[in-house]
Amino acid sequence: MQIARGLRALRTRAGLTQSEVAKRAGVSVGTVNRYETWQDRAKLRVPTVAALADTCGARPEERDTLIQLVRNQENGWWMDHPAVPEVMDPLMSFEDVASYEHVFANALVPGLLQAPRYALALHEAQDVRTEADAIANKVDARTKRQAILERSPALHLWVVLDEAVLRRPVGGTDAMVEQFDHLHTMAQRPNVDIQILRFATGAHAAGSGGHFLVLGRDDEGDPLCGMNVVYLELHKRGLYLDDPSEVQNYRLMFDYLRSQAADASLSLDLLTAARQELT
Repeated sequence: MQIARGLRALRTRAGLTQSEVAKRAGVSVGTVNRYETWQDRAKLRVPTVAALADTCGARPEERDTLIQLVRNQENGWWMDHPAVPEVMDPLMSFEDVASYEHVFANALVPGLLQAPRYALALHEAQDVRTEADAIANKVDARTKRQAILERSPALHLWVVLDEAVLRRPVGGTDAMVEQFDHLHTMAQRPNVDIQILRFATGAHAAGSGGHFLVLGRDDEGDPLCGMNVVYLELHKRGLYLDDPSEVQNYRLMFDYLRSQAADASLSLDLLTAARQELT
């Protein structure tokens, strides 16, 4: 998606047609079209992307950004992990290069903040006919994904949790206590912000919408080196949006949500209170 948009932008800036790019880069018109329309993303290759970018006069930093996205898709641990569905491949790649991730969760704790027993209980409930080994692989994949919060430079994660997330018991009392403790610990990190959107707030900016993520890396000096993507989590699939107007709408929605939610300090108090109610 981001690769396709970047290549199209470079070609448009250069004033070239797909046929002209294909001829100069030594590839078929079909290849140019496939790369620009995000088809068969697993088959994208670094030499081809580099050739297309060079043909369109990409600056070194623009070329390097596109190449890094392809390498993430080729070499990311998630590409060979049996429990990571194909629809999640782009999300993992985007997280690997993003500088921030903003999440609104209205039903469940988001994957990057799930404690082990909470994650296990979720998969056991969702995959009732799945063997234990397969469920264990899914929990392992979720744990590995969380390592993105340990990298340097750090990914800044900002999460707004609907209060319903705190009230929905997942995995029993022990699992929920572990989860509340984990959220409290994560909220102490300098690269993690957690806010609670209380029931008392009433109607809010997300309306009847569900779980969404906004991932970004801003580069005002060169938009082609930046990245802004929205991921909408659906049942058994996901939807990616990268049209600038759509991304801006979700960014604005998240800004309103965090202004409507309890601040960081009060949110910690709400987490503590929810834990005490359980125990």
